[in-house]
Amino acid sequence: MANGLRAVIGVQAVARLEDFAYGLEDRVNRFRHHGERPQARWAVPTTGQHPIATTTPASNGVSPFVLNNLGPVRASWSAPGDGAWLELEDPLHADSPVALRKTLLHPDANRSWAELFVVAIDLRQVALHAVAGTREPKAEGLKEPLPERPGTIPAEAQAQLVAAFNGGFMAEHGHYGMRVAGLTLLAPRDTSCTVIGYGDGSLEISTWKKAAHALDRMTFFRQTPACMYEDGVMHVGLRHPETRAWGATLDGDTVIRRSGIGLDESRQILFVGIGNHLTALALAEGLHHAGATDVAQLDVNWSYPKFITYERNLDGSLKAKALADGFEFSPDEYVRKRAYRDFFYLARRPQSLPGRAQKD
Repeated sequence: MANGLRAVIGVQAVARLEDFAYGLEDRVNRFRHHGERPQARWAVPTTGQHPIATTTPASNGVSPFVLNNLGPVRASWSAPGDGAWLELEDPLHADSPVALRKTLLHPDANRSWAELFVVAIDLRQVALHAVAGTREPKAEGLKEPLPERPGTIPAEAQAQLVAAFNGGFMAEHGHYGMRVAGLTLLAPRDTSCTVIGYGDGSLEISTWKKAAHALDRMTFFRQTPACMYEDGVMHVGLRHPETRAWGATLDGDTVIRRSGIGLDESRQILFVGIGNHLTALALAEGLHHAGATDVAQLDVNWSYPKFITYERNLDGSLKAKALADGFEFSPDEYVRKRAYRDFFYLARRPQSLPGRAQKD
């Protein structure tokens, strides 16, 4: 509806309507849920039931992916299990070592219903890939005809598929750059935060002007608003009450569904967060609490943020499964249904699959 209205009444008018609607929803929630404590969204084992960490390498030679529990963002304002890392099942590779873990955080002390679901990904075992949507981000400034944009995960990658999640803003909301499959759809902006994939499989999240010198080594990049955290330091604008940088035309303090991505200091762990009723500050603080020293916001609004894993139907076809209830998706999301907007997917590296280490 918002996309259609922008063509009729303009981007700024729609932004004002969105701000009003989200603000009204937040006031209603503050009235309805005043005094309520944060709630857990999945079963969490008691302390004595957590898996025992081991240093014994798995069959692929990689040490187990074990994370220390974080505890809540705010000890006095949390749900049972906040900050406890649980295994996120990978049904397509049940015999492979654990490569993903999940936790739930409540980062906003003023809103018990503000929740952030975080997934931690072991980049020794799993690689990140970027895919352009069929229409977004719209290409700008290209003279040659564009190749077809399938908007799905390549068929040859689906055997290694682990999970997928949404990408960034539409082109009209900031004109943030993207390069994928050897083609630059939008030119990079110097001050934009950039999720970068290199030819050696490594990742970086950095302000573009700091990484631009390595362009020839990049296999993809996707830009976002300014980095929320960079080298462990929060962006000063997140504390400014009138900042709009992390909501496109919306206010950064607007309470909406948001998503983000981050890397730890070693760049060996990728963090993906999706959450409800979040300000930009709450998203940033939550991902930093999870362990990310570099954090970028991805897409926002109700319909777009999502994190999905996959399992098989009886006929062997892939079926999407949401990380948590309430997020919009379809059973064939990203594998058969063509995505209008860009997205990322996670695939097992060959060495993380059973038997591959010995064969290689």
